[in-house]
Amino acid sequence: MSVKILIVEDDKQIRGFIGYALSNERYETMEAGSGGEALRRMEEDRPDIMILDMGLPDMDGMEVIRKVREHSLLPILVVSARDREKEKVAALDQGADDYLTKPFSTTELLARVRVAARHLDQQLTDRSEPTLTVRDLRIDSDKRLTYLSGREIHLTPMEYQLLHFMMQNAGKVLTSGAIINELWGAGYGNDTQALRTLMAGLRRKIEKNPGKPEYIVTEIGVGYRLKEG
Repeated sequence: MSVKILIVEDDKQIRGFIGYALSNERYETMEAGSGGEALRRMEEDRPDIMILDMGLPDMDGMEVIRKVREHSLLPILVVSARDREKEKVAALDQGADDYLTKPFSTTELLARVRVAARHLDQQLTDRSEPTLTVRDLRIDSDKRLTYLSGREIHLTPMEYQLLHFMMQNAGKVLTSGAIINELWGAGYGNDTQALRTLMAGLRRKIEKNPGKPEYIVTEIGVGYRLKEG
């Protein structure tokens, strides 16, 4: 089944560049030049993935993300000339799946789209699947057991919860705020020190060299990402 991608971008040339690159990879594309048109096409055409520019003529990209997330979990890849960390964090916290800064190469764009397509596949599978597997890591959710290369590793309850959340979102950049909210709740604030301490303990158990992690990498100024490959 062809993956349908909605390109939301007010610059016609950039829309054309993105559309051409995706069409060459046999993705089905559709376009919108404004936030309002994007939301209308969401309802009418039911795309599988959205590529979203933040600077639209009628509404900010943040508002588009908020409205989409009211009724849809489709992967959203933000493309923007805004390179400030706070705006990246805000977009990811609002519900975007990934963030690509302009200018970007075709190779990088396609790599991010492939990640989004994998997330789409994950959403289409049964979310109650008792086993999560990412590379050599495996979690048995029913028994709350964790394995690395087939060997059981013993995690604290919080380490288990952190790894489980990261594995559910493998390949995605998760902001520190999103992780803290998942683990401790919204009332815990933004205590990144507690998260760093917990992350250090988890890395000591799953990484060959915690100083150079191969599984959970730090996205500086934003959060963390569990690498899928």
